[in-house]
Amino acid sequence: MRADLATLEGALGYAFRDRKLLERALTHKSRVYEKNLQSVLDDNEQLEFLGDAILGFIVSELLVARHADYPEGRLSKLKAQLVSASHLYEVAQSLRLGDHLLLGRGEELSGGRLKPALLANAMEAIIAAIYLDGGVDAARGLITRHIAGEHEALDRNSDKLLDYKSALQEMTQALKLPQPRYSIVEERGPEHAKTFLVEVRVGHEWVSQAEGLSKKSAGQKAAQRVLEKLMEGGH
Repeated sequence: MRADLATLEGALGYAFRDRKLLERALTHKSRVYEKNLQSVLDDNEQLEFLGDAILGFIVSELLVARHADYPEGRLSKLKAQLVSASHLYEVAQSLRLGDHLLLGRGEELSGGRLKPALLANAMEAIIAAIYLDGGVDAARGLITRHIAGEHEALDRNSDKLLDYKSALQEMTQALKLPQPRYSIVEERGPEHAKTFLVEVRVGHEWVSQAEGLSKKSAGQKAAQRVLEKLMEGGH
């Protein structure tokens, strides 16, 4: 049985004036298809599209306000992590968003409530629903509380946000997958200018390799690629 919406509102820290917006944000297209509804206004895909744009704008605003001395490249990296599907998936998990989703029977049986891509998309739809219901200030409040953190936290977490190896380990634990295993496949070049090829494996299915000028950077790149594959696969 789906959890009560008031519980979700409490977790979000926002009470909807129009609960139908919240219900739409939680409605996956599989539910619409099975109910033979044809309107795109019945599922959350348009809200997801709008929420993605709102999230990008507000995160950019928060980062510029807090880090006026950061170069554009550093701001872009921080933004990319805060708006990434893997980060949104973690936020959705912390809010127990999966307990509230409206899914079709097929999606329900295939574990839709735990799928990273589906949860990340629903998080974006929630952002749009709050924006439409309460305006940009309400959306900013949600994003500050749950996605970007308080301004002070951005400084403390900036290095962690760029740690793909930690993010991959956390995701594999959440999905009950084997822990990532790293290995050096090849070392090339002279001692003062070596290039490393590192491979990461998660079980037998998820494998990626990447090059870097250090073992650490190559491992981070490989972890990022596997993380992206897990998100795309909607495991």
